[in-house]
Amino acid sequence: MNISKEQLDELNAVVTVDIAKEDYSDKVEKILSDYRKNANIPGFRKGHVPMGLVKKQYGKAVLVDEVNKLLQDALNKYLTEEKLDVLGNPLPKEQENFDWDTDNYSFEFELGLAPKFEVNLNGKKAITHYKIVANDEMIDNQIKTIQKQYGKLTPKDAVEKDDLVAGSFANEEKEIDNPFTVSLDKIKGKKNLDKFMGAKIGDVIKLKTKGLFADDHDLISALKINHDEAHDLNIEVTFTVSEINTQELADLDQELFDKLYGAGVIKSVTDLREKIKEDAERQFEQQSEQQLLNAITENVLENTTFDLPNTFLQKWIRATGEQPLTEDEAKDEFEKSEKGLRYQLIEGKIISDNNLQVTFEELKDFAKDLIKGQMAQFGQNSPEDKELEDIAARILSNQEEVKRISEQLMSKKLLNYYKENAKLKIKEVSFDEFIKEVYK
Repeated sequence: MNISKEQLDELNAVVTVDIAKEDYSDKVEKILSDYRKNANIPGFRKGHVPMGLVKKQYGKAVLVDEVNKLLQDALNKYLTEEKLDVLGNPLPKEQENFDWDTDNYSFEFELGLAPKFEVNLNGKKAITHYKIVANDEMIDNQIKTIQKQYGKLTPKDAVEKDDLVAGSFANEEKEIDNPFTVSLDKIKGKKNLDKFMGAKIGDVIKLKTKGLFADDHDLISALKINHDEAHDLNIEVTFTVSEINTQELADLDQELFDKLYGAGVIKSVTDLREKIKEDAERQFEQQSEQQLLNAITENVLENTTFDLPNTFLQKWIRATGEQPLTEDEAKDEFEKSEKGLRYQLIEGKIISDNNLQVTFEELKDFAKDLIKGQMAQFGQNSPEDKELEDIAARILSNQEEVKRISEQLMSKKLLNYYKENAKLKIKEVSFDEFIKEVYK
């Protein structure tokens, strides 16, 4: 057997595999001999079928199968030994009038080669790394929400400002008939609020849906409609009042603090504010870091340029697709996936060049941290290490979970690498400012 490579250019090559009769003949003869021992052919005793008949019936199929196995093994070994970094898989070149009746065979494969490049993390401008802070307004709102949640409701005869008004929204044409409790602090505009003021149980209030709530998502719950319907919906609905309550806020005392965080953890309003700020900013950090990862990804894609074997990759897409594709369809598919492929190559080079590997111990420790975080959400703040070990072992016995957690850990390693090596500027913002700047 002989394997040779013709380099067409930096990104394309053709590998030729020549297979001679002596490469496969012994294996084919052995398989046919085994067939002969077990063949059941009418007119012949088992094990006494003439070899010529066995070859006539099975010879070609066995030959083709064994040559293809030999071919694939030899090609894979060659790519590994020569350390050829290929994109996709080798594509066999079509050969007209290929003849399996000869003794020697020659096969050609097209290769798309990964480009050589250097990663450039930094463009002309520094990348903004947002530090989202919980400001006083956010903390005040959170405290008020807690006081409402743990407060008590007192029934009333007539609606006043900030009351909770239970009833049903209705619109016959849209087939809306949905019970809902309206918190008046979520109603938008004085005109709409005035319609509720002084209303009594049994009263029917007529309202326009457009601009009714400060947040359009509240309209989805109020009318029980889907997300697409809610946007720009402008119809008249009725709201029939069935219950009116005023909400008395819970006192900010030790009893409330203990309900929230356990006995003695929080001892004052100052402690409560600091705890709310700490918890909120921990959650904000996840959003900030995801945004930073996205921004660096876009930046590195923009500043790291290299060519790809486009023609080969389009042919490969056509050859491996689940459904037959035209050349134009394959080109469209390539263009859709090109950005992802480029980042995959960049990410792979960063991981390789900087030895950012994930060890099993790192994976286990990371899984335990994730478990601790989830348990803390349910009030289990100090789990035993053995309990964490047992849960982590169960999780890591599932290959899908191993893959998912490994990807999370690698993303964290990449983000730490980017933080150390990319040109960043820190910008402190409130959550609302973050949303406005990042998502426009």
